[in-house]
Amino acid sequence: MKHQINSLLAAKNATVGVSILAGDGSEYISINGNKKLPMQSVFKYHLALAVLDQVDKKNLSLSDRVSISQKDLDNNLWSPIRKKYPNGTNLSLAEVLKYTVAYSDNVGCDILFNMVGGTKVVEAYIHQQGIMDVAIEYDEITQQLVWNRMYENWTTANAAITLLKLFYENKDNLLSQGSHQFLWDTMKSSATGKDKIKGSLPKGTIVAHKTGSSGSNKLGLTGADNDIGIVFLPDGRHFYIGILVSNSTETSEVNKKIIADISKIAWDYFKN
Repeated sequence: MKHQINSLLAAKNATVGVSILAGDGSEYISINGNKKLPMQSVFKYHLALAVLDQVDKKNLSLSDRVSISQKDLDNNLWSPIRKKYPNGTNLSLAEVLKYTVAYSDNVGCDILFNMVGGTKVVEAYIHQQGIMDVAIEYDEITQQLVWNRMYENWTTANAAITLLKLFYENKDNLLSQGSHQFLWDTMKSSATGKDKIKGSLPKGTIVAHKTGSSGSNKLGLTGADNDIGIVFLPDGRHFYIGILVSNSTETSEVNKKIIADISKIAWDYFKN
C-alpha cells in the first residue's frame, strides 16, 4: 500500500501528508505524516469536539437557540446559512453545528468559536486530549483576510487520524453517548468533498469525514486541499485516513484525485 501511494505521489507537484490506520490498529502507514500542514476547514471537526464538550458540561445545550443576524452574514464567507436565510435567522445549536460540520459553513463556524471562547480555547481542548500537533490561531474571517494565515492553523496527518480514533472509540467517555452519536451522524452526512475520500469508493460507502480547501491564489498555488475521515468497509470494519495536500501547483481536479486515489488504494488493501 505504501509503495503504491508513493508511486502515485512521485510525479505530483505538491506536499502531501498521508496517515492511514486500520480500525483495529493492526496496520499503519504514514507518509510525511509529521509534517505541519494547513487545515483549512478540517478544524471544524476540532471545533465541534470543543462545542460538544461544553454541551456535555451543561454550559450549552444542542437545543439552545442561536441568533444569526444580518450583520453576521454581511461578509464574503462561504455560507449555506446565508443562502437559505439572507436576512438572518434563529437556529438551534444542533443546526448550527450541522451547517458548520456537514456543509462547512464559515459564518456558523465563527459563531461557534465565539460561543466557546475563541480559537485558543479549542486548541487548548485538543491539547488536553494529548494531541499536541495542532495549532488553531484564527477563525475563518480572520484567516481568510491574509493568505499565509492558513499556515498557522495547522495539523499533521498523524495527529488528525489520532484525533478521529480517540473520539470515535470514545474509550474514556470524552463525549456523552448523545454527543458521540450526534457528532458521527453529522460527520457521515457531510455534503462537501464527494470527490475526495469518497471519490473513487463504491457508491453508498459510508464515510464520516471533514474536508478543507483553500482554493488557489493568483500564482496558481493551492495552500490546502484536505480530507480526513473514517471509511466503513462492507463487512463492518473501518479504517482511519487523513490526507493533507499542500502547496500544490496541480489543478483542483488533480488535488482531489490524489485524495480519491489514495483512499481507493487503502480501500482495496483493507477490503482484501
